Amino acid sequence: MGAYLLRRLALVVPTLLGIILINFAVVQFAPGGPVEQMLAELKGEGGSTLGRLSGEQGETRAPQNTGGEGSRYRGARGLDPAVVAEIERAFGFDKPWYTRLGEMLAGYARFDLGRSLFRDKPVVELIVEKMPVSISLGLWSTLIIYLVSIPLGIRKAVRDGSRFDLWTSAVVLVGYAIPGFLFAVMLVVVFAGGSFLQWFPLRGLLSPGMEAAPFWDRALDYAWHMVLPTIALVIGGFATLTMLTKNSFLDEIHKQYTVTARAKGATETRVLYGHVFRNAMLLIIAGFPSAFIGILFTGALLVEIIFSLDGLGLLGFESAIRRDYPVMFGTLYIFTLLGLVMQIVGDFTYTLVDPRIDFEARR
Repeated sequence: MGAYLLRRLALVVPTLLGIILINFAVVQFAPGGPVEQMLAELKGEGGSTLGRLSGEQGETRAPQNTGGEGSRYRGARGLDPAVVAEIERAFGFDKPWYTRLGEMLAGYARFDLGRSLFRDKPVVELIVEKMPVSISLGLWSTLIIYLVSIPLGIRKAVRDGSRFDLWTSAVVLVGYAIPGFLFAVMLVVVFAGGSFLQWFPLRGLLSPGMEAAPFWDRALDYAWHMVLPTIALVIGGFATLTMLTKNSFLDEIHKQYTVTARAKGATETRVLYGHVFRNAMLLIIAGFPSAFIGILFTGALLVEIIFSLDGLGLLGFESAIRRDYPVMFGTLYIFTLLGLVMQIVGDFTYTLVDPRIDFEARR
């Protein structure tokens, strides 16, 4: 297992590098970069924005109507080329693409993700600030999904074809068919003051002024804020795991070793939890790390936006809209790295759940 883990870890670097290179290449051809956005802002707000930018450079300039026809930016028309050059230098776009790529990769090797172009903060600091929100959503949603789906899936497998199995399948499929963001909007409308009830708050993880409250008051307020976002994530997630659990148990229940166990006089409970459970739960338990990462970094995006939760999903969305490249690539680097590591953790979990699995024997 040690040699297998070393090989998997060695593959992390080229995989991570390839993903970053592909995304970097795509971004180079995408219109509307940070320079274009600043130029549009200059034209929209006039001298106030330009004065702020020039003030950061220690001097003040006014836009001159020189045409800007020779510039590679469409938004540069009517602006002094010196101003455009200043903006490029402020954002680092006065350097060739390969120089910027090399500096970015060199920084990533030291876990230096650079600074945000528009927030004026290190990217690492931004990620650390937003991480508690996303971890809260991902952790509680994943735990609730597993706590509900596994017992429900086992029960459905044991009572396969019964009335209980049929109506729970209908409920599960309806929940799966409703997109999480649409269910989140419905929860807001019904329970968060949209049109009917106002039982739950709509913004943040804590109410204003609760930061200095006693621990248990803060914990209750935190749980109160987490109810609706967690439900919105759970509804769409538990359907897949429930059916996966049911099908895994159905496959194992009818195998020869369970027939042999029953023939030896083992009770149905002993057969189910002493023999079937470990084999049927292999895929489900081993997939927990990947499931958590998936909910943490992908499923929470729209939910964070709808409930105004300032987490990693909202940070990534706003960075993509504003073309804040250091934040975009920094979060991509962290998310991809965590995803690759969690895949290795998932493989290692397989061996913990079932020691018979030997990755060293694979060729």
